[in-house]
Formats: sequence, structure tokens, C-alpha cells
Amino acid sequence: MYAMQYEINLPTDYDMGIIRRRVETLGDRTDDFDGLGIKAYLVQDQANGAIVNQYAPFYLWNDPAGMSRFLWGGGFFTGICKSFGRPAVQHWTGVDVRPGVAVDQPALAATKHVQLLPPDVDPADPVAAAVEVLTKTAALDGVHSSAIAVDPSRWELVHFTLWSGEPGIVPGTRYQVLHLSTPGTKALLGG
Repeated sequence: MYAMQYEINLPTDYDMGIIRRRVETLGDRTDDFDGLGIKAYLVQDQANGAIVNQYAPFYLWNDPAGMSRFLWGGGFFTGICKSFGRPAVQHWTGVDVRPGVAVDQPALAATKHVQLLPPDVDPADPVAAAVEVLTKTAALDGVHSSAIAVDPSRWELVHFTLWSGEPGIVPGTRYQVLHLSTPGTKALLGG
């Protein structure tokens, strides 16, 4: 598994309806994208209390070939580049992903918590601790699915969770899910 996200920050007065219409029109194009486990079309909207207006899709890939095809195979990421310029793409190597108790419900919200691993610590211990947290998170009411991944160039651990409703008190950035493409969820979640 590989995790990937790009964040497009938008002006304070940006009409977020443009993003919502874009996802309504184009979101289903990734519903059968080969190699993709999950794509969550995420937004933060100041009109709904967020600090910024942002379009920030998050991906869980079953194989790197699909991720490569999406980014430079033409037709998909090309549209983002034409509309918004080419954003930096964050990516992490997957550690684990778990279905939640609400995996059969639509995902309406997401949270992303980033943790920098201390420079003087063997990564095995904090990653093992994160797997324990992942197991507990997946058992929470309202969790659709949850994943952890690491960027070893920065020793950054990301914990990403999809929710069927409003998340409770959990750390991290909160997003609204506009659409969820799940072509490879069965393979991703081991079912």
C-alpha cells in the first residue's frame, strides 16, 4: 500500500461550489482506476468552520504502477495541473490499513494526523505503537477505514481515517468527503 495526498489551498473568497461541482462531474472517473484502493475527494471549507479553503484528495494505492499512471500517465493529474498548477505530492509507504466497524457505510468525513518520529529513536517502536493505535481506531464507532504510513525521507508518520459521520475528539486535520472511489478496497482491506 502507498498513501498519497496533494493539497490545493484556495483563496478565502474562493467559491467552494466550483470544487463541489468538479467532484460531482469528474469524481466517478476514478471509481474503476486500476491499482487504486481508495480515493477520498476531500475539502476543507471556511464556510463550514475550517481555517482554510482547500481541496486535498487522499489516496491509498494497492500498487505503485497505478499511482505512477495517475500522476504522469496523462488525463488524470494533468487536469489538476491545468486547473490549479502542479502541486507538490506528498507520499508515504504504507504500514497497515484496517476496515472499521462502519466500512459498509458511506464515508462523510476524514481525519489526518501527522507525527514526526524523533531523530534519536529507532522507528520500529513508534511505528509499532501506531499500529496499536490503528487497531483501536478501527474499532471506534463510525470508522469506515483507517491507515498508517511513513515517509522515511522525513520520518513522518501519517494516520488517515475515514468516518461515516462526524469524528469525535481525535487529533489531526478534519475534512469533508465529497466522493469516495473504492475500486480496490477489497484487496486493500484484505477482504
